[in-house]
Amino acid sequence: MKMKRTISALAALAMASALGLTGCDESIANIINGRIEKPVIYLYPEKTTEVSVDLSIDGEFVSVYPEFNAENSGWTVTAEPDGRLFVDGREYYCLFWEGETGAEYDFSKGFCVAGEDTAEFLRDTLGELGLTPREANEFIIYWLPRMEHNAYNLISFQTDAYTDAAELCVSPEPDSLIRVFMAFRALETPVEIEPQELGSPERSGFTVVEWGGGEVR
Repeated sequence: MKMKRTISALAALAMASALGLTGCDESIANIINGRIEKPVIYLYPEKTTEVSVDLSIDGEFVSVYPEFNAENSGWTVTAEPDGRLFVDGREYYCLFWEGETGAEYDFSKGFCVAGEDTAEFLRDTLGELGLTPREANEFIIYWLPRMEHNAYNLISFQTDAYTDAAELCVSPEPDSLIRVFMAFRALETPVEIEPQELGSPERSGFTVVEWGGGEVR
């Protein structure tokens, strides 16, 4: 039996205080952020497989596509090894959802990144978190316009804060599950923050990947 590998990541950006503080422990606190934007889910089975994908969130769904079964908050799809998904005879490349939750994020560790360096930072970091170049490109294309013109972005990666607020159940059970979530807030001035250590997940067997984000205001 293959060992299940679950890699979960949440990138959250918190604001600095307007009081001229330089230490992040003085300027950053846990923030409750209700919006979970643009999570998309990719499925890569080893052979053509019927897959059930169920979501349970601590809050309410704002949008889903394709439309899912309202009774169990999930999709039943036919997934191909190349990532193509079929629902009721229509082809998709991912499953999309957005929701409102009361998730509380911990910003005690992370990265303070200049806006002009955001693309390079995301490209390198998303690779470390297990996304393929195509997946990382789609992530960056969506988020870069909202980040690159900020003076700074303060980024912090988490696990439980996101996965507890949005529980994902996939059947059959994947061999590799990678969940990356990024929330952000623009900063006018840089702050000091203890860097986080990032994992390097191994993708093997039936792999499920999810990425999303949210702007902390």
